Amino acid sequence: MPKRITYKRAGVNIDEADRAVASIRTMARRTFTPNVLTDIGSFGGGFRLRGYKDPVLISSADGVGTKIKLAFLTGVHSTIGEDLVNHCVNDIAVQGAEPLYFLDYFAVGRLDAKVAAQVVSGIARGCKANQCALIGGETAEMPGLYAEGEYDLAGFITGAVERKDMITGASIKQGDVLLGLPSTGLHTNGYSLARMLLFEVAGHHAGTEIAELGGSIAEELLKIHRSYLAPLRALRDAGLLKGAAHVTGGGITENTPRILPKGLGVRIKVGSWPVLPVFEILRKIGRIPEHDWRRTFNLGIGMIVVVSPRHLKDAERVLGSLREDYYRIGEVIRGRGVIYK
Repeated sequence: MPKRITYKRAGVNIDEADRAVASIRTMARRTFTPNVLTDIGSFGGGFRLRGYKDPVLISSADGVGTKIKLAFLTGVHSTIGEDLVNHCVNDIAVQGAEPLYFLDYFAVGRLDAKVAAQVVSGIARGCKANQCALIGGETAEMPGLYAEGEYDLAGFITGAVERKDMITGASIKQGDVLLGLPSTGLHTNGYSLARMLLFEVAGHHAGTEIAELGGSIAEELLKIHRSYLAPLRALRDAGLLKGAAHVTGGGITENTPRILPKGLGVRIKVGSWPVLPVFEILRKIGRIPEHDWRRTFNLGIGMIVVVSPRHLKDAERVLGSLREDYYRIGEVIRGRGVIYK
């Protein structure tokens, strides 16, 4: 007679999942706004849209790339969720949207409720900071699909904007000014190359201290992908924002043209902002060709905003009132693509 076989023996622990959901429910509830109509655990998340006359819903889905491997390597799981939320918020904020609600997907081979809680704590913190409700998600335990101690993470965000206030880049013209807002570091892009160069080529480890970084490699690579919601919102509300590009995979080279009308390109002034030390270190270790370097990393600029030259002083005042650093990094020109000079 065969032995009794349970779901737990097959690798799925429902009791551990229940413990994880209990802690997630508590954290998620702290992000709720009055527009949330359902609780965590419902089959679907309900959100009431109000306060808009002609709303457009803007949605986005993303992950954090191989930055997630730094969480596995260091055992620091409490920041990766904040990276995820901020990345998603930035992607819809460039179109003028206010974040409404967020959902996450957390998949693991063997569920550890404590690790899951740490990951979601970062998601909840990011949602709270961006006035975005965490209304649901999925925690999937799939034995045999992921290596021991590893997991995957993705996020889904929805925001809203009045149709007349959408930021599309359609009004961008030749001569408009590009202002670059600083990044904190790699954000969530270029980690596959960075890990290869630092750990395989240079032979460093996560705890290696590098003087130029002012700390360890782990501290540098785990710096949180920042949110640009506040400056984008302020420029939008002041009627100054003509377009914005979130500098992610592809760098300035690939992301800036995404917001430009046909027939326009940009000229980027090399040396107009301080390239962060980590990017110079990576360039030297790998002897990375300049073109590839610019297409892989943000190089210290995480968001580009486009304003009219006649409104430049107004934009500078708005950013100054927020104590937001910025650099005048280039201008819109006739042509296509990005020219570095």
